[in-house]
Amino acid sequence: MEIINVLGKPCPIPVIEARKALRKTPVGEAVRILVDNDISRQNLEKMAGGLGCPSSFEKRDDGNILVTITNTPAAGAAPSGERGPLVAAIGKNTMGQGNDDLGAVLIKSFIYSLTEMDNPPETLLFFNSGVKLTTEGSTVIADLQKLESRGTIISSCGTCLDFYGLKEKLAVGGVTNMYAIASAMGEAGRLINL
Repeated sequence: MEIINVLGKPCPIPVIEARKALRKTPVGEAVRILVDNDISRQNLEKMAGGLGCPSSFEKRDDGNILVTITNTPAAGAAPSGERGPLVAAIGKNTMGQGNDDLGAVLIKSFIYSLTEMDNPPETLLFFNSGVKLTTEGSTVIADLQKLESRGTIISSCGTCLDFYGLKEKLAVGGVTNMYAIASAMGEAGRLINL
């Protein structure tokens, strides 16, 4: 059985790689992932638990951790309780409160994670400084283009683009207005609001 080596890979790469492997693994067979920290182990176990897959781990003499996740029929099923389209509203070019450098890393990781979802958001809405993510020079343009190619609608607030002097530098998606943003958020079955 092949071991997926994600030593030194930052969050969320171990979880994404394990999820990809589970999609290709027959039911009843296991995926083994080698990580180098306990946080990655915990994240893999949480993902496995959320998918209904049993997991175990072994701490190795070299300090690394081998996580084993057994694929189950539930792993491919859609989460229960889905109510409608997923919409993500992103109102700043960083994620969370605190250090902006960390926030920039987190938003990049978040958008990359969206590209790895089986069912990515139907719509991404960008407003305030969030529009900086959809314009030339943004570090997430390639990921946003990938989402757009998979059918995600990407919309940036025109007033916000004007405010930051970026309307002519829009690199992905289209221009929208606050009424359309409010409508999309109000009609979302599930809403991520950052």
